[in-house]
Amino acid sequence: MGQARPALTALAVSVLALLEERPMHPYEMYQLLLRRNEDLLVKLRPGSLYHTVARLADQELVRAECVDRAGNRPERTTYRITASGREALRARLSEILRYPAPEYPLFPVALAEAHNLPKDDVLGLVRERVAHLRNDLADLDAMADWARAHEVKRRYWIVLPYLRATLSAELTWLTGFLDELACGALEWEEFDSQTGVRLAGPEHPWADDPTELPPAPRRSAGATP
Repeated sequence: MGQARPALTALAVSVLALLEERPMHPYEMYQLLLRRNEDLLVKLRPGSLYHTVARLADQELVRAECVDRAGNRPERTTYRITASGREALRARLSEILRYPAPEYPLFPVALAEAHNLPKDDVLGLVRERVAHLRNDLADLDAMADWARAHEVKRRYWIVLPYLRATLSAELTWLTGFLDELACGALEWEEFDSQTGVRLAGPEHPWADDPTELPPAPRRSAGATP
């Protein structure tokens, strides 16, 4: 029996989805993803995109269709999705839509460990984050307005209201967090104002007594990390 293929990465999903539209070469894919602002959804670099296409070709999920050369430009290989690629794309989309797999974003890690910074530092840093998020929210609104004005079918930009909703939820939570921290309702670590050294050791109880652990999160069956 052959080995199972590794799960498609986010960039591989984007590449296969593009090739469902029509055959194209990697540079065209890169430019099209940028024009559609899909770098908001996947980490997009030319080198990683070319590597992803090559890996998909090795797995026979795409195949080279022709090689063109225009003037002094390098050769460009046009790729087409295969039947196996279409099946893999649909299976991966179904899996991602069905199971809420952990994605391990960085911000929750920083938030969980923010008590290692003085209160005033955290207030200033999070206020900066809020300002950036408000700019991001305005950008999302501008993209959605453009899509409406150009009568782009909503199914092609349904991710924008989703991103807006998640961004708005974060802004709402952060605003409440800032209010609690600023007024003292949320207790914080004390630091020496001159040296920056913590005045008392951390009092984190969760790992001290193995008989009294917090409830473990329930992992969705079949979720892929």
